Amino acid sequence: MHLTIAGTGYVGLVAGVCFAHVGHKVTCVDIDPKKVEMLNKGISPIYETDLEAYLQEGLQKGLLTFTTDYQKAYKNPDVIFIGVGTPELPDGSANLSYVASVARQIAEHVERDCLVVVKSTVPVGTNDKVEQFIKDSLVHPVRVEVASNPEFLAQGTAVHDMMHAQRIVIGVEDKHAEAILRELYAPFDLPIVAVSRRSAEMTKYAANDFLALKISYMNDLANLCELVGANIEDVALGMSYDERIGSRFLKAGIGYGGSCFPKDTKALQYLAKQYGYNLRTVSAAVDVNNEQRYKLYRKACNRMITFNGIKVAVLGLAFKAGTDDLRESPAIYNIPLLLEQGANITAFDPVAQENCKRQYGFAMEYAATVEEALTGAQVCFIFTDWQEIRSTEPSLFKKLMRTALVYDGRNLFQPRTMLEAGVEYYSIGR
Repeated sequence: MHLTIAGTGYVGLVAGVCFAHVGHKVTCVDIDPKKVEMLNKGISPIYETDLEAYLQEGLQKGLLTFTTDYQKAYKNPDVIFIGVGTPELPDGSANLSYVASVARQIAEHVERDCLVVVKSTVPVGTNDKVEQFIKDSLVHPVRVEVASNPEFLAQGTAVHDMMHAQRIVIGVEDKHAEAILRELYAPFDLPIVAVSRRSAEMTKYAANDFLALKISYMNDLANLCELVGANIEDVALGMSYDERIGSRFLKAGIGYGGSCFPKDTKALQYLAKQYGYNLRTVSAAVDVNNEQRYKLYRKACNRMITFNGIKVAVLGLAFKAGTDDLRESPAIYNIPLLLEQGANITAFDPVAQENCKRQYGFAMEYAATVEEALTGAQVCFIFTDWQEIRSTEPSLFKKLMRTALVYDGRNLFQPRTMLEAGVEYYSIGR
């Protein structure tokens, strides 16, 4: 099939390279000419495992191209995917202006019957509005249907998650659209769940918010474990053997971040309020997360008299390992608090440092290695669970730091091991 994909962020770009990988001919559209030029050279603007390899493969095979010419790109494909961002507005609702812009461009330039598939995360009912808008605004006498196809990708493993998805959810209102999507996804040989458009839209929010609930529940429980003398890791292990609970998303830490969970929990809260309903469980998850991200900082403030003039090592900037995404990262919330108190910060992250320099411009130093960041530090904060940090020998903290004081927000080390190495060590729920 000939596909056009609007947007080359995490959603659009991953979809584009994966569809090309299985043999579809894909044109990706973006408004940024520099980004398009970079992508056509085989350089990915985002860090994601296997993404650049798939990108280069698609280009070499002639199955993948990038352009700013949306007029041509929307003219005659079989399927058009909308994969643009839906960022959070101040009131918690989703900003649908980018989706609306693409819908308008499609209506003006499509010249053949086609299926428009909304892959962006959008509020329930958006697909209905997109279809009606396109039909009302069509310039040419063509048939356009709209379907929902939310993504369920985890940053850091997004390519793998699309190629080996546990299910493909499609939201359709007729068999014709369903048949097209089944044919499109046939090369992936994955289970397909066909539901209504509104159910598909809700499924995306329901899945993400349920995972956020699990994370916040474990973090809330971890805080109680500290008070009563229990170990959250032991508790999680005991829970994990129950098939009704499972073993994933039971790890306590300093909260979730990224582009999905924070945005999608607030969007679902907003949607519920629009219908006069208070979604109490999701509200609780958001409240817990907002508090949890400052857990380490508050622990350190109880221990430290001041951070003024203190060298602080920050290990990890990305919201989680495997990505260079800084959105809603605990590090990004805590670094300004430390700087305001006069801390001298040296930060290490294997892939997110350039993003941090470009996006935030914090007045701090950057280290090429964990060891460099630790050298001479009087306190260390661990914000991301990178293997480069996890594999650090406990003895190095004692050897390199001026004062071996460590606040670990990802529970990467065992308290006993750190104690034996002479490190004053604080973690979450242990």
